[in-house]
Amino acid sequence: MTYCLGIMTHQGLVMASDSRTNAGYDQVNVCRKMHTFVHPGERAFVLLTSGGLSLTQSVVTLLRDEFREGLGLAKASTMYQAARAVGDCVRRVSDMDRAALERDDFSFNINLLLGGQVKGEPPCLYLIYPQGNPLSATFDSPYLQIGECKYGRPILDRGIEYGSTPLDVAAIYALLSFDAAIRSNVTVGPPIEMLLYRNDRLEFDSYRRFAADDPELSQIHRSWERSLRRVVEELPKIQFSACHVDVHRSVFGPEEEISGAAEPSEPEEALDAKG
Repeated sequence: MTYCLGIMTHQGLVMASDSRTNAGYDQVNVCRKMHTFVHPGERAFVLLTSGGLSLTQSVVTLLRDEFREGLGLAKASTMYQAARAVGDCVRRVSDMDRAALERDDFSFNINLLLGGQVKGEPPCLYLIYPQGNPLSATFDSPYLQIGECKYGRPILDRGIEYGSTPLDVAAIYALLSFDAAIRSNVTVGPPIEMLLYRNDRLEFDSYRRFAADDPELSQIHRSWERSLRRVVEELPKIQFSACHVDVHRSVFGPEEEISGAAEPSEPEEALDAKG
């Protein structure tokens, strides 16, 4: 499994991915899931990948071949066209591999996040589905996730706002989102790669790779847990009333109505006597 995250703010983009890949519990490896495509001053894209490793590697290879030839991402005049170019490569891999995979009961499992900017266009963030169709982040929904995303979502829902969250603060939210996912799911793990893209920069100059023993990552993890416990302890205490009755009966009604069970059957000896 994996976890990848893209956040869009009024100042730019945060793109982050874990590096754990597994084929069963006894085959866990480290593999990079962040890929960049850059023509400085003209266009800058970052692609995050989730799903079958052989499939994502095939898509990235096709994209890089096109980019070297001045096609695909190198030719797109808008971010939407760039997202469509990625989707076209997904469909090409699907045409090559989907039938063989499904014949052996494997799904065509691939999802991608594409963030970046083309000169003259605003930065954008897209999710590309296994069918090749793109979904755009919006001002009201300014982040997108792929992979094992449920554990890292709540803090993003509470904290990320497109128009008011600074880019450096969004980076901290992203790291805390990964911290939650890693703590709750063993299939997500470091190293964590993070890239910040500032509007109209048209190149990438802010990148970090957090290993498991990274001092800054450990400090943020400890500070967050201490702060969270302290804030919870400072919240207003819940007021309880005394229990003067059987709570179970007062809430659910008479016991026989709760269970809905039939009357207990007679012992076998009694049935034999009747028979």
